[in-house]
Amino acid sequence: MDEIWRRDEIASPCVKLCVIHPQAKICAGCYRTIDEISHWSRMTPEARSEIMAALPGRAGLLKQRRGGRAARVNE
Repeated sequence: MDEIWRRDEIASPCVKLCVIHPQAKICAGCYRTIDEISHWSRMTPEARSEIMAALPGRAGLLKQRRGGRAARVNE
């Protein structure tokens, strides 16, 4: 392995499902904000750790859609 490209840092939480929720303003895949995503490569390991710790709590900010066929069938 080429030692130049080897990096000892926190991996990105990106799951390649990059969609920013219009109300919550976070990514539906990794739960980071646009600012967190864009600054990730320049953040300190401590800042990344703080964000990684906060991500699981953000999942609840994305509510399931209440419409379409599923809403009509369950009425």
